[in-house]
Amino acid sequence: MSTSSVASGVYHAQINGVRIAYQAVGRGEPLVLVHGSWGSHHNWDPVVPGLSARHRVVSYDRRGHSESERPAGQGTFAEDVADLAALVETLDVAPAWVVGNSVGAVITLQLAAARPDLLRGVIVHEPPLRGPLSEGGADEALRMVLELIRAGDHAGAAERFVDDVAFGRGAWARLPERMRATMVDNAPTYLDEELAPDSRTVDEVALARYRGPVLVTSGGQSPPIFQPVLRHLARLLPQGHRLQYAGAGHIPHATHPEEFVSTVLGFVSDPGLGGAS
Repeated sequence: MSTSSVASGVYHAQINGVRIAYQAVGRGEPLVLVHGSWGSHHNWDPVVPGLSARHRVVSYDRRGHSESERPAGQGTFAEDVADLAALVETLDVAPAWVVGNSVGAVITLQLAAARPDLLRGVIVHEPPLRGPLSEGGADEALRMVLELIRAGDHAGAAERFVDDVAFGRGAWARLPERMRATMVDNAPTYLDEELAPDSRTVDEVALARYRGPVLVTSGGQSPPIFQPVLRHLARLLPQGHRLQYAGAGHIPHATHPEEFVSTVLGFVSDPGLGGAS
């Protein structure tokens, strides 16, 4: 059962007992977009028009984020994966292409491991898998981010995360005001995510059995902490293609939307080419 807000174009569906906000536009093969931590479906606004010219594009706010319900109590990463699976089934868009950024990319990979029947293929950008990311030296900076959230300094935590973990020094000041505000608002959910025992993990045995098309992308300007993750995924998914957005960082859909759209559309139309960028 779905309800909609005509003014905003945002729909709501009950997914696993949680009210999830989503948008669905365009026609064609389904393409589902999964945002990362701190964000919302609006993160994808710069690329939805280009993608929806050829596809049915679904973007949504993950549980606890922005316009979706924020359940009480400690959540789990498995709930996010189950929500994605249920949303795909509820909206009757299976099999779908799923595109995930950051933690949304980890969720996408775990869906490939758990429910490959729901997928045409996956495109993931810099998934921060817990083990490999620790090899990149991110643990201390992440610990400081969590301490700031616990202390109630959500803005400080968001800035520290952007500048010291995922984007690089000075990036916070360059983000659009709306994106900064969204991150501050969703800081409590980030704390909940990081405290979950299964946070940012995938079933690697099951994922290695996935045989669908895979494109793993990275940003040429991203911090080096993601390099161990990329090497690890290359071993797990040898059939996967790799592509680097040379001038971009952790959010190429926001900073380089035309290149992002071209890459996604190119890979989806011919997965053997590994993207059009």
